[in-house]
Amino acid sequence: MFPIIPANSAAESANDNGIFAYGQAPTDSAYSNTISNVGVVSSDVAGVGTARGQVMGCEYGGDKGIFAYGNDGGVAQSMSNLVSNTGVVSSDVAGVGTDRWYGAGCEYGGDKGIFGYGYTGSTTAVSNLVTNAGVIGADQAAVTGTARFNLGACEYGEDKGIFGYGDDRITTHLAITNLVTNAGVIGADVAGVGTARDNVAACGYGEDTGIFCFGYPYLSMSNLVSNTGVVGIDVATVGTGRYAPAACEYGGDKGIFGFGDESGGPAGSDTTNLVSNAGVVASDVSGVGTAGYYRGACSYN
Repeated sequence: MFPIIPANSAAESANDNGIFAYGQAPTDSAYSNTISNVGVVSSDVAGVGTARGQVMGCEYGGDKGIFAYGNDGGVAQSMSNLVSNTGVVSSDVAGVGTDRWYGAGCEYGGDKGIFGYGYTGSTTAVSNLVTNAGVIGADQAAVTGTARFNLGACEYGEDKGIFGYGDDRITTHLAITNLVTNAGVIGADVAGVGTARDNVAACGYGEDTGIFCFGYPYLSMSNLVSNTGVVGIDVATVGTGRYAPAACEYGGDKGIFGFGDESGGPAGSDTTNLVSNAGVVASDVSGVGTAGYYRGACSYN
Protein backbone atom coordinates (compact mmCIF):
# COMPACT_ATOMS: atom_id res chain seq x y z
CA MET A 1 0.00 0.00 0.00
CA PHE A 2 1.10 3.57 -0.59
CA PRO A 3 1.90 5.68 2.48
CA ILE A 4 -0.65 8.27 3.56
CA ILE A 5 0.82 11.73 2.98
CA PRO A 6 -0.71 14.76 4.74
CA ALA A 7 -2.38 17.19 2.36
CA ASN A 8 0.02 20.03 3.12
CA SER A 9 3.24 18.01 3.17
CA ALA A 10 4.27 18.94 -0.37
CA ALA A 11 4.13 22.62 0.53
CA GLU A 12 6.16 22.44 3.71
CA SER A 13 9.78 23.44 3.34
CA ALA A 14 12.70 21.23 4.28
CA ASN A 15 14.60 24.45 5.10
CA ASP A 16 17.76 22.69 3.99
CA ASN A 17 19.75 25.78 3.02
CA GLY A 18 19.74 29.42 4.04
CA ILE A 19 20.91 32.81 2.91
CA PHE A 20 22.03 36.09 4.48
CA ALA A 21 21.60 39.15 2.27
CA TYR A 22 21.66 42.94 2.21
CA GLY A 23 22.50 44.91 5.36
CA GLN A 24 24.99 47.56 6.44
CA ALA A 25 28.71 46.90 6.16
CA PRO A 26 28.80 49.71 7.28
CA THR A 27 27.18 51.34 4.24
CA ASP A 28 24.11 49.82 2.56
CA SER A 29 24.95 46.61 0.71
CA ALA A 30 23.32 44.00 -1.53
CA TYR A 31 25.77 41.09 -1.37
CA SER A 32 24.60 37.70 -0.09
CA ASN A 33 26.09 34.62 1.62
CA THR A 34 24.47 31.21 1.27
CA ILE A 35 24.39 28.63 4.07
CA SER A 36 24.90 24.94 3.31
CA ASN A 37 22.84 22.14 4.82
CA VAL A 38 25.60 21.63 7.39
CA GLY A 39 25.72 25.29 8.41
CA VAL A 40 28.74 26.45 6.41
CA VAL A 41 28.51 30.08 5.27
CA SER A 42 29.81 30.89 1.79
CA SER A 43 31.93 33.82 0.75
CA ASP A 44 30.27 36.96 -0.61
CA VAL A 45 28.13 36.71 -3.74
CA ALA A 46 27.78 39.88 -5.80
CA GLY A 47 24.67 41.81 -4.87
CA VAL A 48 21.47 41.97 -6.88
CA GLY A 49 18.86 44.67 -6.41
CA THR A 50 18.93 47.89 -4.43
CA ALA A 51 21.57 48.01 -1.71
CA ARG A 52 19.89 48.59 1.63
CA GLY A 53 19.83 47.71 5.30
CA GLN A 54 17.16 46.72 7.82
CA VAL A 55 15.43 44.37 5.36
CA MET A 56 12.92 41.66 6.29
CA GLY A 57 13.19 38.08 5.06
CA CYS A 58 11.07 34.93 5.13
CA GLU A 59 10.41 31.68 3.28
CA TYR A 60 7.53 31.03 0.89
CA GLY A 61 6.34 28.35 -1.52
CA GLY A 62 7.89 25.49 0.43
CA ASP A 63 11.41 25.97 -0.95
CA LYS A 64 12.02 29.63 -1.79
CA GLY A 65 12.58 32.92 0.03
CA ILE A 66 11.95 36.63 -0.22
CA PHE A 67 13.60 39.82 1.07
CA ALA A 68 11.56 43.02 1.24
CA TYR A 69 11.41 46.58 2.51
CA GLY A 70 14.43 48.21 4.13
CA ASN A 71 16.34 51.46 4.35
CA ASP A 72 18.25 52.84 1.37
CA GLY A 73 20.37 55.78 2.48
CA GLY A 74 17.85 56.82 5.11
CA VAL A 75 14.85 56.41 2.79
CA ALA A 76 12.25 53.75 3.62
CA GLN A 77 11.62 51.22 0.84
CA SER A 78 9.03 48.58 -0.10
CA MET A 79 10.66 46.74 -3.02
CA SER A 80 11.23 42.99 -2.76
CA ASN A 81 13.68 40.42 -4.12
CA LEU A 82 12.80 36.76 -4.57
CA VAL A 83 15.22 33.95 -3.73
CA SER A 84 15.06 30.82 -5.91
CA ASN A 85 15.26 27.28 -4.57
CA THR A 86 18.94 27.34 -5.55
CA GLY A 87 19.67 30.50 -3.55
CA VAL A 88 19.77 32.99 -6.42
CA VAL A 89 18.52 36.47 -5.51
CA SER A 90 16.44 38.20 -8.20
CA SER A 91 16.30 41.83 -9.21
CA ASP A 92 13.96 44.34 -7.57
CA VAL A 93 10.20 43.87 -7.75
CA ALA A 94 8.06 46.98 -7.33
CA GLY A 95 7.01 47.44 -3.74
CA VAL A 96 3.62 46.79 -2.21
CA GLY A 97 2.46 48.21 1.08
CA THR A 98 3.86 50.84 3.41
CA ASP A 99 7.51 51.76 2.90
CA ARG A 100 9.34 50.87 6.11
CA TRP A 101 12.35 49.27 7.72
CA TYR A 102 13.30 47.54 11.02
CA GLY A 103 10.39 45.08 10.72
CA ALA A 104 10.46 41.27 10.71
CA GLY A 105 9.14 38.35 8.68
CA CYS A 106 8.39 34.66 9.06
CA GLU A 107 6.65 31.76 7.35
CA TYR A 108 3.10 30.67 8.18
CA GLY A 109 0.59 28.19 6.78
CA GLY A 110 3.35 25.84 5.62
CA ASP A 111 4.10 27.70 2.39
CA LYS A 112 3.33 31.41 2.84
CA GLY A 113 4.98 34.35 4.59
CA ILE A 114 4.20 37.48 6.54
CA PHE A 115 6.06 40.77 7.06
CA GLY A 116 5.04 42.84 10.06
CA TYR A 117 5.73 45.94 12.10
CA GLY A 118 8.59 48.36 11.40
CA TYR A 119 9.45 52.03 11.30
CA THR A 120 8.19 54.69 8.89
CA GLY A 121 9.33 57.78 10.78
CA SER A 122 7.10 56.45 13.54
CA THR A 123 6.37 52.93 14.76
CA THR A 124 3.81 50.81 12.93
CA ALA A 125 1.97 47.49 13.37
CA VAL A 126 1.00 47.08 9.72
CA SER A 127 1.54 43.67 8.11
CA ASN A 128 1.66 42.22 4.58
CA LEU A 129 1.00 38.61 3.59
CA VAL A 130 3.16 36.78 1.04
CA THR A 131 1.46 34.17 -1.15
CA ASN A 132 2.96 30.78 -1.97
CA ALA A 133 4.01 32.34 -5.29
CA GLY A 134 5.98 35.14 -3.61
CA VAL A 135 3.47 37.94 -4.21
CA ILE A 136 3.22 40.51 -1.41
CA GLY A 137 -0.30 41.66 -0.53
CA ALA A 138 -1.63 45.06 0.45
CA ASP A 139 -1.36 46.42 3.97
CA GLN A 140 -3.35 44.55 6.59
CA ALA A 141 -5.03 46.62 9.27
CA ALA A 142 -2.97 46.65 12.44
CA VAL A 143 -4.18 44.49 15.31
CA THR A 144 -4.50 45.73 18.86
CA GLY A 145 -0.88 44.80 19.40
CA THR A 146 1.80 47.35 20.20
CA ALA A 147 3.31 49.15 17.20
CA ARG A 148 7.07 48.69 17.30
CA PHE A 149 10.28 48.03 15.37
CA ASN A 150 13.61 46.21 15.78
CA LEU A 151 11.86 42.95 16.67
CA GLY A 152 12.28 39.33 15.60
CA ALA A 153 9.97 36.71 14.10
CA CYS A 154 10.04 32.97 13.43
CA GLU A 155 7.82 29.98 12.73
CA TYR A 156 6.57 27.50 15.32
CA GLY A 157 4.13 24.59 15.40
CA GLU A 158 4.86 23.78 11.71
CA ASP A 159 2.35 26.31 10.30
CA LYS A 160 2.22 29.29 12.66
CA GLY A 161 4.47 32.23 13.53
CA ILE A 162 5.44 34.58 16.31
CA PHE A 163 6.72 38.18 16.48
CA GLY A 164 8.58 39.14 19.64
CA TYR A 165 10.44 41.86 21.55
CA GLY A 166 11.22 45.25 19.94
CA ASP A 167 11.14 48.99 20.62
CA ASP A 168 7.96 51.08 20.77
CA ARG A 169 9.73 54.43 21.28
CA ILE A 170 7.84 54.81 24.58
CA THR A 171 9.01 52.14 27.01
CA THR A 172 11.83 51.36 24.54
CA HIS A 173 12.82 47.74 25.21
CA LEU A 174 9.91 45.28 25.10
CA ALA A 175 9.38 41.58 25.78
CA ILE A 176 5.85 41.22 24.38
CA THR A 177 4.99 38.69 21.68
CA ASN A 178 2.23 38.33 19.09
CA LEU A 179 1.22 34.95 17.65
CA VAL A 180 0.39 34.44 13.97
CA THR A 181 -2.29 31.89 13.06
CA ASN A 182 -1.99 29.45 10.15
CA ALA A 183 -4.19 31.90 8.24
CA GLY A 184 -1.75 34.80 8.73
CA VAL A 185 -3.72 36.68 11.40
CA ILE A 186 -1.59 38.45 14.01
CA GLY A 187 -2.94 38.21 17.56
CA ALA A 188 -2.98 40.73 20.37
CA ASP A 189 -0.05 41.27 22.72
CA VAL A 190 1.03 38.43 24.98
CA ALA A 191 2.82 39.38 28.19
CA GLY A 192 6.55 39.09 27.68
CA VAL A 193 8.90 36.47 29.09
CA GLY A 194 12.60 37.03 29.46
CA THR A 195 14.72 40.16 29.21
CA ALA A 196 13.05 43.06 27.43
CA ARG A 197 15.18 44.07 24.46
CA ASP A 198 15.23 45.13 20.83
CA ASN A 199 17.39 44.38 17.77
CA VAL A 200 16.79 40.67 18.38
CA ALA A 201 16.77 37.89 15.76
CA ALA A 202 14.77 34.65 15.61
CA CYS A 203 14.53 31.42 13.63
CA GLY A 204 12.90 28.02 13.75
CA TYR A 205 14.66 24.83 14.85
CA GLY A 206 13.66 21.24 15.56
CA GLU A 207 10.93 21.29 12.87
CA ASP A 208 8.21 22.87 15.06
CA THR A 209 9.91 25.11 17.61
CA GLY A 210 11.67 28.48 17.50
CA ILE A 211 14.29 30.60 19.22
CA PHE A 212 14.90 34.32 19.86
CA CYS A 213 18.51 35.28 20.57
CA PHE A 214 20.85 38.23 21.12
CA GLY A 215 19.62 41.83 21.19
CA TYR A 216 20.45 45.29 22.45
CA PRO A 217 22.45 46.14 24.48
CA TYR A 218 24.99 43.51 23.37
CA LEU A 219 23.13 40.57 24.89
CA SER A 220 23.76 36.86 24.32
CA MET A 221 20.81 35.15 26.03
CA SER A 222 18.22 33.14 24.12
CA ASN A 223 14.54 32.30 24.63
CA LEU A 224 13.05 29.12 23.21
CA VAL A 225 9.56 29.01 21.67
CA SER A 226 7.54 25.83 22.20
CA ASN A 227 5.42 24.17 19.51
CA THR A 228 2.42 25.92 21.04
CA GLY A 229 4.00 29.39 20.86
CA VAL A 230 5.01 29.71 24.51
CA VAL A 231 8.24 31.69 25.05
CA GLY A 232 10.62 30.33 27.67
CA ILE A 233 12.79 32.08 30.23
CA ASP A 234 16.24 33.46 29.45
CA VAL A 235 18.93 30.89 28.66
CA ALA A 236 22.57 31.95 28.82
CA THR A 237 24.39 31.39 25.53
CA VAL A 238 28.08 31.03 24.79
CA GLY A 239 28.14 33.34 21.80
CA THR A 240 29.46 36.89 21.82
CA GLY A 241 26.79 39.39 22.87
CA ARG A 242 25.61 41.55 20.02
CA TYR A 243 22.60 43.21 18.45
CA ALA A 244 21.07 43.40 14.97
CA PRO A 245 22.09 39.91 13.76
CA ALA A 246 20.04 37.85 11.29
CA ALA A 247 18.87 34.25 11.60
CA CYS A 248 17.30 31.41 9.61
CA GLU A 249 16.92 27.65 9.55
CA TYR A 250 19.20 25.20 7.76
CA GLY A 251 19.63 21.44 7.56
CA GLY A 252 15.91 20.79 7.97
CA ASP A 253 15.81 21.19 11.74
CA LYS A 254 18.63 23.50 12.84
CA GLY A 255 19.27 27.25 12.85
CA ILE A 256 22.00 29.84 12.49
CA PHE A 257 22.51 33.37 13.80
CA GLY A 258 24.99 35.54 11.97
CA PHE A 259 26.55 38.98 11.76
CA GLY A 260 25.40 41.91 13.94
CA ASP A 261 27.17 44.61 15.93
CA GLU A 262 29.42 43.59 18.83
CA SER A 263 30.98 46.90 19.77
CA GLY A 264 29.04 49.87 18.48
CA GLY A 265 31.68 50.45 15.82
CA PRO A 266 30.92 51.03 12.13
CA ALA A 267 32.15 47.69 10.77
CA GLY A 268 29.83 45.18 12.43
CA SER A 269 30.59 41.50 12.97
CA ASP A 270 31.09 38.43 10.78
CA THR A 271 30.52 35.95 13.64
CA THR A 272 28.02 33.10 13.29
CA ASN A 273 26.50 30.71 15.85
CA LEU A 274 24.81 27.43 14.97
CA VAL A 275 21.67 26.24 16.76
CA SER A 276 21.20 22.50 17.29
CA ASN A 277 17.90 20.69 16.75
CA ALA A 278 17.48 20.89 20.54
CA GLY A 279 17.78 24.69 20.56
CA VAL A 280 21.32 24.89 21.94
CA VAL A 281 23.33 27.86 20.65
CA ALA A 282 26.95 26.95 19.87
CA SER A 283 30.07 29.02 20.40
CA ASP A 284 31.29 31.60 17.91
CA VAL A 285 32.47 30.54 14.47
CA SER A 286 34.89 32.84 12.68
CA GLY A 287 32.94 34.61 10.02
CA VAL A 288 33.11 34.27 6.28
CA GLY A 289 32.32 37.23 4.12
CA THR A 290 32.07 40.93 4.84
CA ALA A 291 31.26 41.91 8.40
CA GLY A 292 27.94 43.69 8.74
CA TYR A 293 24.72 44.14 10.66
CA TYR A 294 21.01 44.77 10.02
CA ARG A 295 21.11 41.98 7.41
CA GLY A 296 18.19 39.81 6.36
CA ALA A 297 18.06 36.00 6.31
CA CYS A 298 15.73 33.23 5.15
CA SER A 299 15.73 29.54 4.29
CA TYR A 300 15.32 27.98 0.87
CA ASN A 301 15.41 24.52 -0.74
